[in-house]
Amino acid sequence: MLTFDAHLDLSMNAIEWNRDLRMPVPKIRELEAGLTDKKGRGLGTTAFPEMRAGHIGVCVATQIGGCMKPRAFVACWESPPQAWAMTRAQLAWYRVMEELGEMRMIRNRAELEAHLETWADPVAAAARGEAIGYILSLEGADSIVTLDYLERAWDSGLRALGPAHYGAGRYAMGHDQVGGLKPEGRDLVREMDRLGMILDATHLCDDSFWEALDLFSGRVWASHSNCRSLVPDVRQFSDEQIRALIERDAVIGAVFDAWMVVPGWIRGRTTPETSEATIDRVVDHIDHICQLAGNARHCGIGTDLDGGFGTEQCPKDLDTIADVRSVAGKLRDRGYEEEDIAGIMHGNYLRLLREAWAE
Repeated sequence: MLTFDAHLDLSMNAIEWNRDLRMPVPKIRELEAGLTDKKGRGLGTTAFPEMRAGHIGVCVATQIGGCMKPRAFVACWESPPQAWAMTRAQLAWYRVMEELGEMRMIRNRAELEAHLETWADPVAAAARGEAIGYILSLEGADSIVTLDYLERAWDSGLRALGPAHYGAGRYAMGHDQVGGLKPEGRDLVREMDRLGMILDATHLCDDSFWEALDLFSGRVWASHSNCRSLVPDVRQFSDEQIRALIERDAVIGAVFDAWMVVPGWIRGRTTPETSEATIDRVVDHIDHICQLAGNARHCGIGTDLDGGFGTEQCPKDLDTIADVRSVAGKLRDRGYEEEDIAGIMHGNYLRLLREAWAE
């Protein structure tokens, strides 16, 4: 079954972590053996061969370059021009991957449908080494130097944007903060609406979340978020927020970062072996949203498996991103119908994109 992964930080891994994602994961781990400059060195999970093995034929791939205060632990720069320059470097990497046949940018419905034709048989497509389709997203808006840069980013292929990441952003407050959108953030959201961008509600603190939804009339998704009622942390969505997203016909991508999967995880101390973090626990979050909605239309996959960590912070039964395929079988074991399983694995995000790009 085709899998749509709604959140992968591929370019960050290539540019900042110096990973050649054309290599298989075991080779990348071998090359990183003994390195300690970044968390998760030698423990990565994500590269193109494993994505194809997991039938991840289409994804949302990010640019990420913030300048939040206090400085975030990943992808954070001192000024907006520096952050913008980093996102340009990341875009340049995506372009090279396109030239080499590894990836294919998807900017509109016609390109989406053409790409899906090449992945109609995911097993055969993976065996042929078909290009992996990607929708370009920006995680945190700090790199948008001034508002006119947003249209420049749109013209370069940007189709989704999350206004905040960690900390106090230039446009919105990250999940670990309090407060609404900045005045510039309200202008940003209105400009996103005008351009037809998708609003990614992930990482917005509660105040900014509600204000953004009130201001924005376009399509909304949450690329990588889980449920606060299962793991009580402000990074997760409350049931009230989930219901609001359901009312907007949004899709929420289940994230595999272990501290968002099970309660009580202490980053840097808890290990997969000493926790109850498994892929089944990820499916608990999917199921919770389905129960709130009364249907399976609003769930998807947004692994974030390359988001600055490796197997030290993953479900214990996951070695590489190829193992995400097992979600389908776990849903089947819980009695989910095949149509609903297909929706969660890829169909719900594809429906949202088709509707957003209908014109």
